[in-house]
Formats: sequence, structure tokens, C-alpha cells
Amino acid sequence: MAYSFLDFLNLLGALGLFLFGMKGMSDGIQKFAGEKLRSIIGVMTRNRFMGIMTGLIITGIIQSSSATTVMVVGFVNAGLLSLAESIAVIMGANIGTTVTAWLISFLGFSFSISIIAIPVIGIGFPMLFSKKDKLKSFGEFLIGFALLFIGLDFLKNAVPDFSAQARAFEFVKSISNHGILSTLMFVLIGTVVTMIVQSSSAAMALTLIMCNNGWIGFEAGAAFVLGENIGTTITANLAALMGNVYAKRAALAHTFFNVIGVLWMLLLFSPFLELINLGMASINAGSPFYDTRAMVIGLCVFHTAFNSINTLFLVGFVNSLEKLVIKVIPSKGEIDEQFRLEYIGSNIVNTSEINIVEAKKEVIIFAKRIRKMAGYIPTLLGETDEQEFLDLANKIKKHEDIADRMELEIADFLVRISREKVSQEVSRDLRGMLRMISNLEKIADIVYKMSITIQRKNADKAWFTQKQRDNLKQLMDTLNIAFENMITNLELENGKASMQKAIEIESNLNSLRDKIRDEHFISIEKGEYNIKSGLYYNTLYSACEKIGDHIFNINEATTGINVE
Repeated sequence: MAYSFLDFLNLLGALGLFLFGMKGMSDGIQKFAGEKLRSIIGVMTRNRFMGIMTGLIITGIIQSSSATTVMVVGFVNAGLLSLAESIAVIMGANIGTTVTAWLISFLGFSFSISIIAIPVIGIGFPMLFSKKDKLKSFGEFLIGFALLFIGLDFLKNAVPDFSAQARAFEFVKSISNHGILSTLMFVLIGTVVTMIVQSSSAAMALTLIMCNNGWIGFEAGAAFVLGENIGTTITANLAALMGNVYAKRAALAHTFFNVIGVLWMLLLFSPFLELINLGMASINAGSPFYDTRAMVIGLCVFHTAFNSINTLFLVGFVNSLEKLVIKVIPSKGEIDEQFRLEYIGSNIVNTSEINIVEAKKEVIIFAKRIRKMAGYIPTLLGETDEQEFLDLANKIKKHEDIADRMELEIADFLVRISREKVSQEVSRDLRGMLRMISNLEKIADIVYKMSITIQRKNADKAWFTQKQRDNLKQLMDTLNIAFENMITNLELENGKASMQKAIEIESNLNSLRDKIRDEHFISIEKGEYNIKSGLYYNTLYSACEKIGDHIFNINEATTGINVE
């Protein structure tokens, strides 16, 4: 019977339902775990063996190595994991993904999963209407789990029967009898299929179905599995495209790890399959070369054994793998005059808690850039070389432009997060960060206006006395202390920032401003300097006090004050 276009659409629909279920299950469990998931990963990756166990457990729970590796790339991008730690987690994820194949093998072929899938949806659906975020997320997980296996049920009937399609069957046979060339061909097909569907689990499901129906042999199925291990790395690499250099390295390490594994397995391919055959025969489980049911189990054994042995083999070379990817993707260093958000790229991880971490890291970089910008003002005041003065003034202008863009892009990212269903804690963090970046941008505006004031002062030849210069330096030194304290508060974990030092610094700054202002008026009355010089002086010391106010506002936001 001819395979019609409608049959092809049924295949796409079944595959789409399978992937939709997997995504729903993965997203649901990530939301359910939320902050705890991030904490667990942070605690459990202190050494490479714990990192491997972390990757294995998390992938076994969320049922997607792609989701785990993309999450790991997001963690590296946000500075939560080092490159070496991320490599260990990715190794564990490769083992964890084999759980999906075993579930499909035991649940997907033994009986109609729809018998329990529909009741599972019945349990999960009411949870979607719960006011409790955790319960709602768990409902999403249950529905995703059910849809995944319903999709698999449809997939079994939608995959074309090659044995009934003469041309297709002949093609499969024609590429199955050329030894290593056939193996390489099936590896390539497995890679391409996995890259297209963006899920090694979906590709594995297709492979198991074809083996269960007897359309391809054990060797071809095992070669498909090797290809799937290469194809699954494309997801993390795509996610890392908009990430920083560390995210790109983590994604590339995943690719190197899987490709190295496939290469050594190809050298031992036939003996390895024969070993599995002997092992299964010794426990009367049948031969995967001849028995289709045994073939499905044999593929699961191959999948698990290959990924486990590859991890054990390469775990001792984590440092070497780290050096290799650093060499391939070297750091370009700090390009100070080029604007680029370092942690926020595309929405790498669909988890608000992780997005919040990335945004927080970006706010810290924003704050450090503004502190550096403000640090140019004392130099500008004392610069006597005309060209150096102009270069520094232009640098301040460029920083002000960058500040405008940083505020806009970070705010846009925060607003996009806020459109999702987020917890009250995340919502409070979002409001706090919006307040922070608004105040940082205002500081940049003030610093830029100070540079304009200094330029006009020089053009008018309105020189400051040594006392005026000393007072302004004292104010700016105090501001620098305020900046340092503000950044310290920003870098602390939620709930650990303190206002005590900020209040003390703000009080000192206000007292110093009052003292300078009183002395200024007295000096004007005594005629110690002209009115024009006094106006520029007044503008500059008042600007310093305004910067202090904005720094104080940012400190309040870090502690949760005035963000409700």
C-alpha cells in the first residue's frame, strides 16, 4: 500500500505530540523544582563524580538530556557552573538519557500506555487550576508524561512499514550489507534525524519502533543510537550561539565528548554487539540479532553500556577536554569599548529562576561599568593634555550611550520574564532589578553631564582653587566607597544584602556635601573665587550628592526595600 501525504502528516503529528509531551514534562518538573534545582546543582557539582551523578539524576527525572545540557549551558552562561563542572554534569546527562529508552521499552511496547495515560491526564488536569505554583507545575509534568506516551502510541502506528514498501525496504537492505560503510551510513542517518527532531529521545523512540517491527537489524539500530549521540549535541550548541564564551565552550565540550565516544565505539562495534548478544543469551533473554523483542532490550543495553563506559573512560580527561575547548574557543578578553550583554542572550533556559540569575549577573556588570565610568571624572578634572582630555570625554560619552542600551535590553529581558507565570518571589526580584537599572542609567546621565560641565569650565577658563579640587576629590572618594558597597550588596545572595554600611556612607556623603556647600557660600561672599567658577563647582558637588542618592536607592532594592 502506498504511503500517502496524509500518512506523512500523521507521522509528523505523532512525533509532535511525543515532543510536546516531553517538553511539557521537562518544563513542568523544572518549574516544580525551581530554585531547589539550581541549589542542588550548585551543591552537587563540587567534584566531577558528584557532577556526573547530578547530571544522571536530573536527566532521569526530567527525561531529556537536551533539556539538561541546555540548562547546564544556561548555568555556565550565568556563571553558576565552571566549565569543568559543566562537563561532568553533561557526562552524567548522557547516562541519564538512557532511562527514557528503558521506559519506552518496558511501557511503550508491553501494553497500550493509553490505558494509564488518560487517567494520568485526569489527575493532572485539575492541578492546572490550582493557585499554588508547585501544584500547577506538577500537573504540567503529569500531563506531559501522559502525552509523551500517547504520542509514542500514535508513533508506533504512524511510522511507515518499510517491509510493505518495496522501494524503501530495498533501500534499507542495500545499505545494510557493506560492513563499516553501512554502519557509518546509519550513524549519519541517526545524526541527521536527531538534529531535525531536536530530541535524542524521539529519535531513540523511532529506532526502537523500527527494531520492534523488524524493519532494521540490531547492528543498524545500534549505529542509529551512535548517530543520535552526535545529533543531540546540536541543541546545546544552538542554545549557546547567543551565550557568552563559557556557554559556547560547554556546548562544544558536549560535542567533543559524544564524538570521541562514537569514534572509539566504531573501532569496537562488532565485538561490543557480540558481547551484548552473549550476555543476553547467558540469561536466556534471547538474541538481539534474531529476536525483535530481544533486539529492543539489546538496544537499551547498548545505549546504557556505551554511555556509561564512555563516561568512565573520559572522566579522567575532564581537564584535558576543558583545555581543548578553551584552545578552540579562546577568550577575546575584555573589549571595554564594545557593547555586548555577557549573560543575557536568547532565552536559553525556560525557567524564570535561571533567567533571574542571568539578569542579576548582567545588572552587576552594568553597575561595575557605571562605577568605572564615574571613576573617569577625577582624572578628567586634573587632565591638562588637550588630546587626552578629549579622548577621556569621548570615552565617558560612549559609556553613557552603552548605559542607555544596557538599561533598555536588560529591562526588555525582565519584562519578557514577567509576562510568564512567575512566583511572588521572582516578581519581587524583577521589580527590584528594574529599579536598579533605572538608577544606574540615571547615574550614567549625571556622570555624562558632569563631563560636559568640566568641558565648559575649561572652555570658559574658570579654574578651581586647590581647596575646591580637594573637596571634590573627597566627595568622589566617598562615592567610590559607596559604589564598592553597592556592588558587594549586588553580588550577595538574596536576603543577605545589608543597609547598615549604605546608611553610614550616605550620611557621611550628605554631611560632607553640607559642609562643602556652607564653605562655598562663605567663599563666594568673601570673593575667594569668581561667580562663574562657583557655579561650575556647585553643579559638580551637587551632582556627586545625587549620585549618592541613586546608589542608596540601588542598595534599598538589593534588600527588597521599596520594591513592593
